[in-house]
Amino acid sequence: MDTKIILSATWVVVTLIYLYGDVLRICSGDLARKPMANMNLNQFVWLGIAVLMLTPILMVFLALVLPQSVSRWVNVIVAAFFFLFNLVGLPTYASLYDKFLLAVSMGFNGVTIWYAWNWS
Repeated sequence: MDTKIILSATWVVVTLIYLYGDVLRICSGDLARKPMANMNLNQFVWLGIAVLMLTPILMVFLALVLPQSVSRWVNVIVAAFFFLFNLVGLPTYASLYDKFLLAVSMGFNGVTIWYAWNWS
C-alpha cells in the first residue's frame, strides 16, 4: 500500500480519537466540571487552540499532496510534537478513558513516525 495513504489514514485516526474524546467528555459531564469560560482566555489563546486542533486535520490532506521528501519530515516533526504534547498532558487527565484515548493516539503518532521515517 502507498505510504502516503497510510500516513493520511493515521492522521484520520488521530483526529477521530481527539473528537471521540471530546464527545465522551461532553457526555460524561467532565467538560461541565471544568468550564473553560472561567479561565479568562483571550482571542490569541483561542487562535492557538484552533491551530493546534486543525493541524492533524490538515495533515490528512498534506500527507497526500506534499512531495515525498517534504512530507516525510513534516509527518515526523508534527507526529513527534503531538506525541510529546500528549505525553506532557497525560498526567493532567483524571479520567481513565481520556488517558486511554491519549495513549492510543500516541501509539498512532508512533506509527506515523515509523512509516514516515522508513519511507523510501
